[in-house]
Amino acid sequence: MRSLAALFLLLTAATPPADLLAHDAEVRWVPFDLTPGNQIRFTLMVDGKPVSAILDTGVSFSVLSRAYVDAAKLKVRSGGSANAIGGVVPLGWIDTQSITLGGLTRTGGSISVAALPATATGSTRPIEMLVGRDLTAEYALDIDYDTRRFRLLPSGRMPFKGASAPLAVSRDRLVYVSETTVNGRRLRPMIVDTGDGNSVTLSSEAWTTTAMVPTARTSTISFGLGGPIVTDLIIVPELRTGTLVAPYVDVQIEQKGGFSHAMGMAGRIGSGFLQKYRVLLDPKAGHMVLAPGAQSREPTVRSTSGLLVTAESDRLKVLHVMRGGPAERDGWRVGDTICVIDGTPVPDNYPSNPIASWSIGTPGRVVALDLCDGTRRNLTLRHFY
Repeated sequence: MRSLAALFLLLTAATPPADLLAHDAEVRWVPFDLTPGNQIRFTLMVDGKPVSAILDTGVSFSVLSRAYVDAAKLKVRSGGSANAIGGVVPLGWIDTQSITLGGLTRTGGSISVAALPATATGSTRPIEMLVGRDLTAEYALDIDYDTRRFRLLPSGRMPFKGASAPLAVSRDRLVYVSETTVNGRRLRPMIVDTGDGNSVTLSSEAWTTTAMVPTARTSTISFGLGGPIVTDLIIVPELRTGTLVAPYVDVQIEQKGGFSHAMGMAGRIGSGFLQKYRVLLDPKAGHMVLAPGAQSREPTVRSTSGLLVTAESDRLKVLHVMRGGPAERDGWRVGDTICVIDGTPVPDNYPSNPIASWSIGTPGRVVALDLCDGTRRNLTLRHFY
């Protein structure tokens, strides 16, 4: 569970930029892949150089990584701080000559600088930039998760049909916002956050207003720019956003007084939910459009192991032991390391390797896990939430 979501900058850029959307922007698709944390990762050009980036509508102003700026020996102005999931992030600012994203070219202007840890994407490869609201909100953003590509179009374009929901840019937080309905209770504002790899997250305060009693709940962990946070996790039988009705959605519930509540938000709609659809985000036109994609027919993925891990070269490191799961019952702890799964060493490409499905395997299956200290533990999978 990863999130680069909702980085709210406390300053604005000093130098106003100029944007130009090419006349043939419609055919200028940007290819992307999904990080292990479900974020949209792609390449754009900054001052004529390729930069790896994440598309993040939960960020008010785009951000270059401190590591990239330091490696390029760019001069950084001090710039205050920003509120992010997990804590407060110190900022700097640099001036840019040009930024090119698909059919959009921005000349001049400033961009913020912050540390962008690889842990927030679940990847060993850190990204160099977050592309936020300041670059995309004037346009329609067409994201085709099935074909792994997106494009920027003039606002008002409707390239496909689907369910619709209201969409705007929050006046105070300057991020994309919409709403959801759970158990007949409308919850708003909800950040529509392509940088959040989770499905749907609600503040504790918003969740309480739904008066829903889940059949079971567990815990999970997310990683934001400010660090890790632990939340509750449940499955709601139905969630609505506008005219879309989505069955069996996994929902994280923050602790009371958590990030969303502190920012005046009911919660977030993340890429874990959006990737089930082809998505059009057009806040200037006031709507979000969602057309069912290939994943919309897939059942909600649930852990049957109760272990949330990250790949570190030739091993897996336990990041969180889910409450009430088989791993908690068997005494697993955060920091435990796994080197062999059912006799197979952890491969270098673990996140994309079929072996990674063991943690969501069929209930009743017994998985032999060899720890890196040479001991073996057998874990019996089961449903627990």
